[in-house]
Amino acid sequence: MDDHRDTETQRLNLITEKVIGASIEVHKGLGPGLLERVYQACLCHELTKMRVSFETEKTLPVHYDGIDIQIGYRVDVVVEQAVIVEIKSVEAILPVHEAQLLSYLRMSGMRVGLLLNFNVAHLRDGIRRKINGY
Repeated sequence: MDDHRDTETQRLNLITEKVIGASIEVHKGLGPGLLERVYQACLCHELTKMRVSFETEKTLPVHYDGIDIQIGYRVDVVVEQAVIVEIKSVEAILPVHEAQLLSYLRMSGMRVGLLLNFNVAHLRDGIRRKINGY
C-alpha cells in the first residue's frame, strides 16, 4: 500500500515538475501582462511538444445531495488526468483563487493542483501548489 502511495506521489511530482518547466518556458517567451487564455494556449503547446497529455476546459460537475449538477465549472487544464492547472494573470494571487483550486480538487477527487499566475516578473513568485486534504 505504501509503495503504491509512494509511486503515485512520485508520478504527481514528475507531472507538476513538467508543468512548471513548461510554464517557465512560456513566461520566458511572453513575459507578464497578457490574457490568461494566451498563457493557457502556449502552455498547452509546450505540453504537446513534451508529449504530455492534457485536457482543456474540462467540465467539472458539482455533486450535491446525491446528484451531479452541471453548473458549468470548467478547469483550465487537467494534465495526465491527475493534476489540475488553474491559470491566472492577476496583480496578486488572492485567497479566493487558492480556495477555487482547492474546491476543484475536492470536486474532482484529484490530489494535486497548480495555480499559476503569469502576471509576475518572475514566474517562481506566481506558482502555488495545492494538495487535496492538506
